[in-house]
Amino acid sequence: MNSVSQSSDVVTPPVAVIDIGSNSIRLVVYEGAVRAPIAIFNEKILCGLGQDLNETGLLDADGVERALQAIPRFIEIAQGMKVAWIEVLATAAVREAENGPEFVSRLEESCNITINILTGREEARLAGLGVLAGTPEAEGIAGDLGGGSVELVRVSPDAVGDKETLPLGPLRLGHLLTDGRDGLEAYIEEHLDTVDWLKGACGQGAFYVVGGAWRNIAKIHMAAVDYPLHVIHHYAVPRDEMLAFTDKLSRLTVDEARKLDGGSKRRSETLPYAALLLNRVIAKLQPEEVVFSANGVREGCVFERVSEELQREDPLLAACQRMPWSRTIGRVEGDLLAHWIEVVFNGVDGRHKRLQHAACLLSEVGRLEHPDYRVDHALTRVMRFQFVGIDHVERAFLALAVASRYGKTIGAARSRSSVEQLLSKEEKALARATGFAIRLGFAISGGVSRNLKLYHLERDGDHLRLVADSKKRQMMGEVVERRLATLAEALECSWSIEC
Repeated sequence: MNSVSQSSDVVTPPVAVIDIGSNSIRLVVYEGAVRAPIAIFNEKILCGLGQDLNETGLLDADGVERALQAIPRFIEIAQGMKVAWIEVLATAAVREAENGPEFVSRLEESCNITINILTGREEARLAGLGVLAGTPEAEGIAGDLGGGSVELVRVSPDAVGDKETLPLGPLRLGHLLTDGRDGLEAYIEEHLDTVDWLKGACGQGAFYVVGGAWRNIAKIHMAAVDYPLHVIHHYAVPRDEMLAFTDKLSRLTVDEARKLDGGSKRRSETLPYAALLLNRVIAKLQPEEVVFSANGVREGCVFERVSEELQREDPLLAACQRMPWSRTIGRVEGDLLAHWIEVVFNGVDGRHKRLQHAACLLSEVGRLEHPDYRVDHALTRVMRFQFVGIDHVERAFLALAVASRYGKTIGAARSRSSVEQLLSKEEKALARATGFAIRLGFAISGGVSRNLKLYHLERDGDHLRLVADSKKRQMMGEVVERRLATLAEALECSWSIEC
């Protein structure tokens, strides 16, 4: 994977995906067909197209009418945003209903669009691509729970493998949801046992979780353990802990589910079943951990349509390169700044070098804030941003590094708690030193790339030197000395300036 984005200087028009699911229809407009695109518009409507499918074999009549009203509106919104293309996907309910073709024909004719009716395995493949788009190092099985089905797909770095779809979505189960846990559990096990390749996947890697009903479980777990960061992407829970938690949730009544902190009240009715299904899948697969993904079919659809060159880019660095504060005219270029501080951190592993590079790209995130709030703003902004390609510890490291570029003191208690809970003492020290090095670079250059090139750092064991041409002695003022001393203290070094 390329570490530096090749697309940061290319401005692309937005793109849109409309996902016609068994329970909901959603429009997401992304910033462009780029690596790790940010969603700039996101809206859904609950239609319940598949809610009576098992009994009638048909799409729900009221749901069809709601869809026929909502989708033209979604298309007009996307076209008003001047999208380059609109991809309309239909999944389990539409592909299996007797009147699915009629519904699709009416939409295509009235809206002048083409609807891609995904097979179950195509849906699984796109879900797997979505997971890999956000977690390129993913190794294991991904599962995507929708209203009408669950898709399972084997994922490994840069590859989607075996895939299967099972009719285990809550809208397909009808009376089974009220007939008791034993019947449901037997029904789930019966279908899981039909997937031969799952047997060879047991105990290998992680289980990557996709789908709103399952992500809702992550939110409830976060609230239950008082987790400091409410970001779903790459929220990871050990296998046995999630097994115990989902078993507990699966035994709740709907009324009890409604009272849980953190979860969606709207999903209370299906929560016990979603928890039971997740529990049974985990018990069968025995993954090392359960990792929740913010990416799924829609992101897989966009990822598939970008070039192979873009697919190989680092998703974190690609997103950082495109941010407005990374493109300000006259600023210190993040790539140059990352190279400038590199000598200070000789011996740092590749994982942390990547995060330091990202911190340099994001170093101007607090530029327009009031000075008293820059540290907290930078930390909060980076901690909560829609990054992918990064786990929660890495997210906290990156946030602390960028915040430390503006100062030492974190004012907000919640922000301090996040850093304390997620980072080790060593990681905090390295993140702060990274920020202090960036801060020194801005002090010596005035935030201008051509000035930064006139100076360089040298580190000889426990001694740090700032070196400049003698003609630039006047730039070595009190502020520069103070910031060099702060960096040296963080690195446990002595320091000197040589002109």
